[in-house]
Amino acid sequence: MESRWCTACGNLFVPRAQAPRQSYCAQPDCQRERRRLWQQAKRRSDPDYLDNQSQAQRAWAGRNPGYWREYRASHPAYAAQNRRQQKVRNVQRQPRRIARMDASACDTHTLPDGLYELRSTDAAAVAKMGVWMVRLTVVARQSGEFERAPEDCKERT
Repeated sequence: MESRWCTACGNLFVPRAQAPRQSYCAQPDCQRERRRLWQQAKRRSDPDYLDNQSQAQRAWAGRNPGYWREYRASHPAYAAQNRRQQKVRNVQRQPRRIARMDASACDTHTLPDGLYELRSTDAAAVAKMGVWMVRLTVVARQSGEFERAPEDCKERT
């Protein structure tokens, strides 16, 4: 059988006769890469497989509750590197826009009735889990002033 180039490492190898379409050599790192790519594609295309994998991870975490805490304690270099990488990820996740003190574009400084998203402005917050949808309703305005806010006053979400 003729030699082929390994998809992972790029080295020449002779495929096994039992696997005529083999595209990865037998090196452990190359086989690990092959399995990783297969699993990634399988999780994307098969929701049942993804669900089974999630359940298995939760079950393992339930059987080994202190594993990650102990691992970080016994591998301080790993923990320090992960903290540095997380800081970089946090900076990359921050929005590029900076809001003005008064982001309202209208002269009335009142908001029209409607639905708005309410978000935390805490810079330390990483996940956007605390978003609430709120309905603002004007209860009272000063008499005779601002009977109706202009439609282009504020972006609605």
